[in-house]
Amino acid sequence: MRNYELMLVIRPTVEEEIRDAQLETVKEIIATDGEVVEVDIWGMRRLAYEIEKHKEGFYVVIQFKAGVELPKELDRRLKISDNVIRHIIINKDEK
Repeated sequence: MRNYELMLVIRPTVEEEIRDAQLETVKEIIATDGEVVEVDIWGMRRLAYEIEKHKEGFYVVIQFKAGVELPKELDRRLKISDNVIRHIIINKDEK
């Protein structure tokens, strides 16, 4: 198991219950082959630059442990999600 960090930015126009459902879906994907260590919800923040005409986004940082294949699947699913405007997965073990 390796240590990873996922940061995702959810559209600011998404309702709270849909946003919570999106986070639960991400946690379930991680739980299939790993474990969620910590979820840090930053909330609404101003973006450094406009993304799809949005100036703000809802930031969430998730620390998790997983095998090497899980980040690829998670990345694939987040790319096709309509609610997520940006995401990045970092392997914290590689320095």
